[in-house]
Amino acid sequence: MDAIKKYFSAVRDILDRVEETQYEKMKEAANIICKASLENKNIFAFGCSHGSLLALELYYRTGGMATINPIRAPGLNLDVDPASLTSQIECLPEYGRLIIDSQPVKAGDVLIVHSVSGRNTVIVDVAERAREIGVYVIALTGLEASLSLKSRHPSGKSLRDVSDLIIDNCGCLGDAVLEIPNVPTKVAPTSTAVGAAILNAVMVQAVYQIAEAEGFAPVFVSGNLDHGTEYNKKIFARYGDRIFYMGHKDYSNI
Repeated sequence: MDAIKKYFSAVRDILDRVEETQYEKMKEAANIICKASLENKNIFAFGCSHGSLLALELYYRTGGMATINPIRAPGLNLDVDPASLTSQIECLPEYGRLIIDSQPVKAGDVLIVHSVSGRNTVIVDVAERAREIGVYVIALTGLEASLSLKSRHPSGKSLRDVSDLIIDNCGCLGDAVLEIPNVPTKVAPTSTAVGAAILNAVMVQAVYQIAEAEGFAPVFVSGNLDHGTEYNKKIFARYGDRIFYMGHKDYSNI
């Protein structure tokens, strides 16, 4: 068995399904992000545990939109020991609502929420609270998992029930895709690889549309290129009012 080739084949198959079945929703997501950007609205991204990796993938990223702001809540980003604490924290009632209320989100903004199962309390509360204040919520989730698993939220709702637009990552229940002899459970998750491709595709479409409309777009250059630092300083200066992850807002020493 060549497990490497089998995994690559599995990921390609899922990406093909995503392109075939989710293309229009991805285009719609790009339209929403473009519209928000042209109207000087803010864009945020959130997830819990491994779901947070895609929020981190999108921000302060070479070739990515500078105006994507991650929401990083204490205890939910795999930066705690024991790691299992994140699983407990993401089931806390009301914590998700507190998270949104602590952020500079407002009506007309866009929030991307990533959760494969969409079942845990924090993820539902984050999306629901955001919509209450007029934020447009784009959910990236796994519909096979979401439809198969019972919600842990007191309302019985899942992420798919409290979002404006749902993009299916087309993964399988349990996320892992390969069966290995003598291993009693499947291995090799796909949600991060496929999810990153989905969201980067959405972003590049949004960037294209923003650039077409404005003749420019807020995209970072690699700081490892000789001109990268100076170029990025100009991006920060131009779009700083929509960038919330720089803290002190002093761009002179980036």
